[in-house]
Formats: sequence, C-alpha cells, structure tokens
Amino acid sequence: MTVPPIRFFSTTADIIAIGEGLLAATLPRAAWTHEAHLAATAWLIRMRPDVDLDRDIGTIIRRYNVAAGGVNDDTQGYHETITRTYLASTRAFLAARPQDEPLVDTVNALLAAPCGGRDWPLRVYSRERLMSVAARRTFIAP
Repeated sequence: MTVPPIRFFSTTADIIAIGEGLLAATLPRAAWTHEAHLAATAWLIRMRPDVDLDRDIGTIIRRYNVAAGGVNDDTQGYHETITRTYLASTRAFLAARPQDEPLVDTVNALLAAPCGGRDWPLRVYSRERLMSVAARRTFIAP
C-alpha cells in the first residue's frame, strides 16, 4: 500500500479557513483530508478555546459530514475512537510546542510527527478493534 505524501500547509490563513469551514459546515468535502482534520483540531485547540471540544467535537464533525453530503453510520462518517485519539495526541503535541510558534509551523510539525500520521492509531490499536462498530460509536481504549 502506497502512503500518500503529506500535504503541508503554506499559511496559517489556510488552516483558519479549514477550521472556520468545519464550524460553519461549508468546507468543500474534497478539502476534508487527513491533514485538514488535524489542522482544524489544532486550530480549535489553539485559537478557539471557547469551543468545548470534549463536549462538542462529535456534534461538529457529524453536522459537517451531513452538510457535505455524507452520512454518519456504522461504516462511515464520524468515528469516536479515532477522533478522541487524535484529539488527545494533538493536545499533547501542542502543549509541548512554543505557544508563540506560528500555527502553520506547529501544524506542519504535527503532520510530520508520528502522532500525526495516518496510521498512528493503528500503532496503539489492532485494526479489528479500531474499525469495530463499537469503536466508531463510542471511545474504546487501546
């Protein structure tokens, strides 16, 4: 299996546009990439402390998925365990970075880090456990 190259961001404005598009549920579906997921998460953590991610991240993503023409069911759309796993790792990554570092630099460093990889959750979960309906519906520990 060929791993696609990382699509790094050029500007913080690009990241802000993704985050705002996610919240407004207006981001084009093609723009909702792995990198966009992590960029939006980092933007929300760093620049939108008014958003309670522990409470609202599932609602935000589910609403976006429907607005973009997708569904949230047992096989596609929102995945609770993957979302919570990346949310925790992104928080930890950002906490270890200088708070005055430009967001674009922080996000690009996150994307290049092991915890930003597309396969990162599979380093702590078996594929069967991570892709289970239970893991999609609720958070399950590795």
